[in-house]
Amino acid sequence: MSDRLPVVLIHGIRLSGAAWTMVADRVADDHPVIAVDLPGHGRRRGEKFTLAAAAETVRTAIDSVGGRALVVGHSLGGYVGIAAAAEAPGAVVGLVVAGSTCVPSRTLMLPFSIMHRVLSLQSDGGRRASARLFDAMLPGPVAAAVNGGGIATEVIPDVVAELSRFDVLGALASYPGPVWLINGRHDHLRIHERRFVRACHSGRLSVVPRAGHYLPLADPVRFAGFVREAAASAENRLNTDPI
Repeated sequence: MSDRLPVVLIHGIRLSGAAWTMVADRVADDHPVIAVDLPGHGRRRGEKFTLAAAAETVRTAIDSVGGRALVVGHSLGGYVGIAAAAEAPGAVVGLVVAGSTCVPSRTLMLPFSIMHRVLSLQSDGGRRASARLFDAMLPGPVAAAVNGGGIATEVIPDVVAELSRFDVLGALASYPGPVWLINGRHDHLRIHERRFVRACHSGRLSVVPRAGHYLPLADPVRFAGFVREAAASAENRLNTDPI
């Protein structure tokens, strides 16, 4: 359905585009979909992660599907999506940010640094421990895709350093398009969600009961519904008020 608004999916920290498998399959019924691998993740493990390079990855993906898209990011991907939207607002017709409404700082991101140190002490870099965790939390096909795409624990220090310097609220405030903020009620990264809503020019917050940080992967059917709704709304905006 090449005449429909494309959707670009951005994964979370340590994961890869493969994590979106079940969401992508459902969204692709109505919209072209591309799931990127960020620098240092997936097929790009070994590359240095920078926020600038990550945002460039998103812009390149948008260019590859026609120059305009709905951008959907989870966790780290939400911050990357905000950065890309701020830099190229004409290309990002709408933005879905899931599990990414905490203003990042070294203090608030300390749990990630601790996780990196603990996992790095294990002989396999924590691969098996992480795989067991995802197997327990996620539907079988999603867990298999996550584990098959690789778990890049080694990228955590670079991500923490980059996000700690990122003025996420300023970037969000500079983006004029519609933003959907979606959090699981038990997500530890929703602590500043009201500040994020206030920063948006046109923002909508949805908090999903009985869900946590991994909502997009743990409940892909529900999350795909959010994405399809946002895509339809952004597409309508594009058709009635071209930018």
